Amino acid sequence: MQSTSCPKKYRAPAVSKAFNLLEIIARTPEELSLSELARRGNLSKSSAHGIAQTLLELGMLVQSPDSQAFHLGPAIFELAFSNWNVFRLREQAEPYLAAIRDQTQETVFLGFQSSCRVVIIAAAESMNALKIASPSGTSIPLLAGAVGKALLASRSDEEALMLVGKQGLRKFTSRSITETDAYLAELKKVRQNGYALDDEEYLPGIRAVAVALGNKRGLPLLLWLVGFCGSLSDERLELVAKTALAAAAELRLLVDSHG
Repeated sequence: MQSTSCPKKYRAPAVSKAFNLLEIIARTPEELSLSELARRGNLSKSSAHGIAQTLLELGMLVQSPDSQAFHLGPAIFELAFSNWNVFRLREQAEPYLAAIRDQTQETVFLGFQSSCRVVIIAAAESMNALKIASPSGTSIPLLAGAVGKALLASRSDEEALMLVGKQGLRKFTSRSITETDAYLAELKKVRQNGYALDDEEYLPGIRAVAVALGNKRGLPLLLWLVGFCGSLSDERLELVAKTALAAAAELRLLVDSHG
């Protein structure tokens, strides 16, 4: 009888260790020295130094000239944004974002989920003198306001609970939802409505609407609109949400057709 056991998977320890260090740096808000990086990565200081030096040479990391702390380097973002599909999608989506911006008079973003963050790949800034703006490449926490709710509502409660347990429900403002049951109840509303709302839950004085776009060929995408509370009354927020829903339907066709 032939053995039906699965073949052993080959693992490259150096690659795993390098990725682990990049992930630690990406997820840690405070600056990390080499010693602290080695401790968190469960490595000897010499091993951490060798890996960090290689990543520095490749541009995957940069080091602060004053504190010698490590940060993600430009090569990380250049690699992500040099992907042809991402570049083409960003280019093709820009007219849609501009049209949504003109219709709502609010800033519009298109981004994708990457591990524990959401990265902006395109934006159409509001034409108002006082506006919210973030350039392409900027990222926000995965569970920040409407963005996190829209992404997690597109998954099952089991998957959502796993991500919430891993990331934690942070108290960004006094209005942030930090109780798991309340957050799951919000996800249920998002599934019913098709969009997520943020009422000063991520940033004080800021409201937002987000709609998940999905993506059959890659990382999950989403559309979100952001404005000040003074311009986004309850009534107007609902109108903006309906505009976002209609625009998302068109953008999903674009996302599904690119590749």
